[in-house]
Amino acid sequence: MELAYIPSPSRGVLYLGPIPLRGYAFCIIIGVFIAVWLGNKRWVARGGRSGTVADIAVWAVPFGLVGGRLYHVITDYELYFSEGRDWVDAFKVWEGGLGIWGAIALGALGAWIGARRRGIPMPAYADAVAPGIALAQAMGRWGNWFNQELYGRETHVPWALHITSSEGGRVPGYYHPTFLYESLWCIGVALLVIWADRRFKMGHGRAFALYVAAYCVGRAWIEYMRVDDAHHILGLRLNDWTALIVFLLAVAYIVVSARKRPGREAVVEPGAPGAGTAATEVEAGDEDGNAAVGRAADEAGGEPGDGDGTGAKAEDRAGDRAEDTAGESAGPDAAAAKDEAESARKS
Repeated sequence: MELAYIPSPSRGVLYLGPIPLRGYAFCIIIGVFIAVWLGNKRWVARGGRSGTVADIAVWAVPFGLVGGRLYHVITDYELYFSEGRDWVDAFKVWEGGLGIWGAIALGALGAWIGARRRGIPMPAYADAVAPGIALAQAMGRWGNWFNQELYGRETHVPWALHITSSEGGRVPGYYHPTFLYESLWCIGVALLVIWADRRFKMGHGRAFALYVAAYCVGRAWIEYMRVDDAHHILGLRLNDWTALIVFLLAVAYIVVSARKRPGREAVVEPGAPGAGTAATEVEAGDEDGNAAVGRAADEAGGEPGDGDGTGAKAEDRAGDRAEDTAGESAGPDAAAAKDEAESARKS
């Protein structure tokens, strides 16, 4: 018996009367909320409107769920269409089985539709939501824990996952918790994208491409540890090949995009206030006297100390104009000070 291990839940569903509350579904829903919340904060910081991310997510999330399920059913069709299987099970999403590759691909299509309807550049939106998607994946992987699925090879490490179910060909025992490995990796990917985006001001879809590339690296070695049935090509699991191809495409996009379109988008949402506009505003009343002196000197065309006396005259005119400005902005006290200064000058 193992002295330390990660226990599996005794059940993955609770019933509220006749309504089933499934842990797998809860993890996905919480992940979506996290992605929208963080994406909204990043979108507003980029100069977009609050709520736009959620509006587009209304398109992206359903498309993503359909895409994720389609990828799983197509790549594991024997689970649903082989002899002795019921094809109706292909629609039972709550039992697990969402392929991230299909979810991202079709989810991006839904996001593109939503972004196009609002006149928003899709790459800018993708950059804003990229870290949130990674955190949503980190949360969603715990749904596999509730379903006791997608674990790795047998092990005796202290953090081994204890599988207790024997359904679906499972063999009770202690295995590598690949769901946990991928969850932690996705958290690291989210932090990497946030840091890189702040450090290098990534735009035009490059932050999203970085998320894709970084996720593929982790998915490759985690996939290699899994023991569930999968199609193999030249000795590698199908998802390993997918991760390799997508990684190369993401890196190529980052390189080409950085050369052709450096920097960030100036405007991410039409009609929305741009980020950082407050820094360009001039504060009212900031050094009015000095500003008046500078303007008067420029208009006079001379510098203090010129040999022909032009600079002295410019300085006098500048002083007069500065005193007038100060008098108008400061009230009676400043006016009295102006009169005293004028008397002193005549003396």
